[in-house]
Amino acid sequence: MPPQSYVSHIKEIEAFGLGQPMHGGSRDEAVLGSWRRCLDHHRLDPARTCEAVIVPEGQLRQHQEESESLIRIARSGLERLYQQLKGLDYVLLLADRHGVAVDFLGREADTGDLRRAGLYLGAEWREDRAGTSAVGACLATGDALIVHQSDHFDFTHTRLSCTAAPIYDLRGELAAVLDLSQLRSPEERASQGLALNLVVAAARRVELANLMAQSRRDWVLRFSQSPDFLDVDPDAAIAVDAHGRINAMTHAGARLLAAAARLDWRRRHALIGQPLERFFQFDARHLPNLRADRPAQQRIVRACDGRILFAHAIEPMRVRNPASRPLTPAPLPAALQALSAGDPVMDALLHKAARLALRNLPILVQGETGAGKEFLARAIHGASGRGGAFVAINCAAIPESLLESELFGYLPGAWTGGASKGRQGLVEAAHRGTLFLDEIGDMPLALQAKLLRVLSESQVLPLGAREPRTVDIRVVSASHRPLAELVQSGQFRQDLLYRLNAAELQLPPLRQRRDLGGMMDRMLADLGSQYSLGEAARAMLLAHPWPGNLRELNNVLRYAVALCGDGPQAGAEAWECVIEPVHLPDSLQAVDVLDAGPSVLQMGSAAALDEAGGAGGRFQPGGAVELEQLLAQCHGNVSEVARQLGVSRSTVHRRIQRLQLGVRCARWSKRPS
Repeated sequence: MPPQSYVSHIKEIEAFGLGQPMHGGSRDEAVLGSWRRCLDHHRLDPARTCEAVIVPEGQLRQHQEESESLIRIARSGLERLYQQLKGLDYVLLLADRHGVAVDFLGREADTGDLRRAGLYLGAEWREDRAGTSAVGACLATGDALIVHQSDHFDFTHTRLSCTAAPIYDLRGELAAVLDLSQLRSPEERASQGLALNLVVAAARRVELANLMAQSRRDWVLRFSQSPDFLDVDPDAAIAVDAHGRINAMTHAGARLLAAAARLDWRRRHALIGQPLERFFQFDARHLPNLRADRPAQQRIVRACDGRILFAHAIEPMRVRNPASRPLTPAPLPAALQALSAGDPVMDALLHKAARLALRNLPILVQGETGAGKEFLARAIHGASGRGGAFVAINCAAIPESLLESELFGYLPGAWTGGASKGRQGLVEAAHRGTLFLDEIGDMPLALQAKLLRVLSESQVLPLGAREPRTVDIRVVSASHRPLAELVQSGQFRQDLLYRLNAAELQLPPLRQRRDLGGMMDRMLADLGSQYSLGEAARAMLLAHPWPGNLRELNNVLRYAVALCGDGPQAGAEAWECVIEPVHLPDSLQAVDVLDAGPSVLQMGSAAALDEAGGAGGRFQPGGAVELEQLLAQCHGNVSEVARQLGVSRSTVHRRIQRLQLGVRCARWSKRPS
């Protein structure tokens, strides 16, 4: 038998639909308007309940991509609001213009309940799908409102209390809705009054941040009724071009302009392109007088409807003349300089890393195994100026059963087999420093949820502890697997990915870098100044594809050094060892430099080019003409050709047979030397 509350809810909506008067005016007009749309336009049946609709993962990604710029701009404001409400069990949703939640902040402990209630990523809250809700009604009316418990049309949602405010784009179109909800709330509707004020203020700040970000080449005018709040928290803002015509506005800015010109604010399109003097008793010539170099009390403007306001004019960002830009970028910190020997792609990445190092942004480093992800993370830490330690943990190398205790630590007696005095976790050890999470893609899903809580709350709870500990960490994570693909397959949390990749750096594989020769010389110098590469060995190294990247190259050079020599002869003051092909691992001996194409010798030194066949690098070892030239120079001596190319004699013989040069080789061998 249905509960009495369900029956009462259905009867109330049905009575309203029949036009019967509501008792005591217990419902807000915005709620009743939504009920009317649900009954008359959407043809919804209040007796039919429906669980929250969560769109599929692929569809959610499309919605997030469409709103990507707004999500990025809104994120810091949402996090600030969420921290203000910490402990009150609120959930923050950012829904796009289609009513789909594209961003979310809530307690991880309530994830299951939140998902079932629709207070989660991907939840769809349009009126025609979910009935009356704060998001759906806000999209329909364009106004901020509260939908509290039994205000919801669908009985399934009547335990929720939701408060929403619209976010408008620069041309006055409704772009998103900011929703503040509770799973459990007091029965009194008035309890959500504070939530309404907070969500409206947050939406206003998001609109202002969006306008500031996208109107850098326009004058931006910010308005306030009080000079004390003008420069810190303005009420409204508009953007105007150099001729004083309206280019963009916040929602409050649109209302201000419409009121000043006595227009309907809903006709927002009519405001774009209009001159300032239609709304205010000044024009573009007066904008410099409203800059911040004058006291706020003196920056007074009068609207055409007689209102007195205080204004702050922000000048357009000046476009620097390309001729005046420095020809060379700022020098890299020493820690980052060591990671490149002149590759343009790598140099650009390192300059980006140098700028990011000074900001406390989480960085995700992607790249193949051995490409130098940890070296880059250490260099970023070294360039960051953070005084704490660099703490690295390989999420793939520690057993899952120990990973939580390694990350978060534990108190004495927290688990059998633990240290008697407990142990500090690696997260806490990185306090005021950098925590490097290598192979983050291999972290178990359950632990990902706990890591997300640490990143969002800056607190860590050791095993066995009751009170969390505050930590100040900078997180750099790395993976050789594309995390976006792991999200699609359900192996990685999407909300954690958003936390980790505020900035993403993609390391190029060694085979694509143009500084391979320089990196070889630099690594070899670190192993000892007495070692050098012979041209034949260099050609073989340049021809190798290096699937193991820098790690493989380092191992090969250490192997070569070990075989190259045992030290100086007795009585010698100095000694030098030239690495030849015989010193290289067997896996590299099979490299056929003749088959490697022109790039091999092009990447080598000028001496290698000359030795291989003439000034200016004319020899390209890919065809019959080039090999024929070298055979002629060596008078058909296959051993000499093989020595110059750094390959075996059998390799040269195979190529001679393949290119049918045997007769000419025999003729050259008869010529006098």
